[in-house]
Amino acid sequence: MHKRQLGQSGMEVSAIGMGCMGFSHGYGAVPPEEESIRLMRRAFELGCTFFDTAEVYGPYVNEELTGKAVAPFRKEIVLATKFSPFALPGQPEDKLSRSGVRRALEDSLRRLGTEYVDLYYQHRVPEDCPVEEVARWMGELIREGAIRGWGLSQPTEAQVRRAHAVTPLTAIQSEYSMMERMFEKDVIPACEELGIGFVPFSPLAGGFLSGKYGTDARYEGDDVRRVITRFARENVKANQPLLDLLRAYARAKEATPAQISLAWMLRKKDFIVPIPGMRREERLLENLGAADVRMTDEEFDALERALDAIPIHGNRTDEDIARLGTVRAQ
Repeated sequence: MHKRQLGQSGMEVSAIGMGCMGFSHGYGAVPPEEESIRLMRRAFELGCTFFDTAEVYGPYVNEELTGKAVAPFRKEIVLATKFSPFALPGQPEDKLSRSGVRRALEDSLRRLGTEYVDLYYQHRVPEDCPVEEVARWMGELIREGAIRGWGLSQPTEAQVRRAHAVTPLTAIQSEYSMMERMFEKDVIPACEELGIGFVPFSPLAGGFLSGKYGTDARYEGDDVRRVITRFARENVKANQPLLDLLRAYARAKEATPAQISLAWMLRKKDFIVPIPGMRREERLLENLGAADVRMTDEEFDALERALDAIPIHGNRTDEDIARLGTVRAQ
């Protein structure tokens, strides 16, 4: 597995990480605990050294599961988790405070079974969030050794700059894929300028870019695709040109559409590290194998031009996900 650094932080990770949320909720029926643990450990065997979870996943249970899975190789990986700025069950209402954040971290450390977190994110940044204050609190935690670095999820460029000026950010984790490119305008260029890593969640657009979900697909129960508009039947049909493009590139490169999607992302910038979810062994091999797919300059430029010409129908919003009633913002 190829390695990358998260910006100028010096934090080295595998070029592709693992998003662990799906082992607990968000995409329908989950694997048995033993299988989830086996798959996370198999990912490590295949070279993955970057594992991502959050207190809101479950809530709480995904941190416990991930901590149990990575325990045998804890010190050999970068373990990331996130605190929600909003109170979760059993938490104080003043969550976004120095004491609230410290308590959230202490609880996460206990659930993860570790003495420190490598990368600690604020999981969403409200417009009125005092990011400078949060940055100060994170600086304290870094100096105390409770965390090695910190980040923000879905911030604006202005919030990135304000926070980074107080305590340098290690990484930004936001949605990014061929179907959601809004952060190319400002946040990703700011990360490049400031030396901050960029960690895309949902890099395969909830699995859409794998090409495995057609207009007849059905989503039930705790599956966010029930409410994400890009999975509406009419949008699946309207987005077919994107899948056709991916399949053409996949045939030419002897790869899969998912691998082309991830390889494109890796080719964009060397500080971008996607964290797809992988709940079956064949997906592990496929997604982690994308790090070996190479594009020439001509192939990449042609793909960029083709993508720019394809309109995208539907999106993924926290507001839509909230309508599901079982999953908070991811």
